[in-house]
Amino acid sequence: MTDQEILACVDHTLLKATATWDEIAKLCDEAIRYKTASVCIPPCYVKRAREAFPVLVVCTVIGFPLGYSVTQSKIAEAETAMADGASEIDMVVNIAWLKSGRFDSVEDEIGRIKNVVKDAILKVIIETCCLTEQEKIRMCEIIANVGADYIKTSTGFGAAGATLEDIALFRTYIGKKAKIKAAGGIKTKEAMIAFLEAGCSRIGSSSAVDLIIR
Repeated sequence: MTDQEILACVDHTLLKATATWDEIAKLCDEAIRYKTASVCIPPCYVKRAREAFPVLVVCTVIGFPLGYSVTQSKIAEAETAMADGASEIDMVVNIAWLKSGRFDSVEDEIGRIKNVVKDAILKVIIETCCLTEQEKIRMCEIIANVGADYIKTSTGFGAAGATLEDIALFRTYIGKKAKIKAAGGIKTKEAMIAFLEAGCSRIGSSSAVDLIIR
């Protein structure tokens, strides 16, 4: 796998609470230069990034990083992100509902967000480190049911990140339409290759360009 093939699958990411516009602009410039799949940036920077870098695929997050915002707040976040120029949305599932067994509520919320983003890409972050195997399987089924585009392992802010074991589980249960994004703790080029070869279509990383180019 070539360096460019890896980078083409990377969501070049900066989601730190302290991220400045200068840092975001540098991220966007790198994404264009090295042809990453997208940048993944805080919602407050989406409009400015779209205006400054019109050719860029801009991804942002909603319900981030804990997921337990009320649905109407997530809908408002998604509507604003789309109006500001986002092409892709990474939403955090309501983990509190999921752990409480409120699967219908979880499914309804994801479906309502998908209705907002329409043909834009929706990735659903399930924060695997918080879930049992059965809960992960149920999330695969829900994501497939509502027609979301990706299941994503982690926010990168949880107790642990992506594992190859979870990718194998997703491949078994996610169905044929939804894709897989791995994020959190992927810190080497070799690890990126391993996740892509395991079946991921995207890697969320704040360090991929540094690891591959520099």
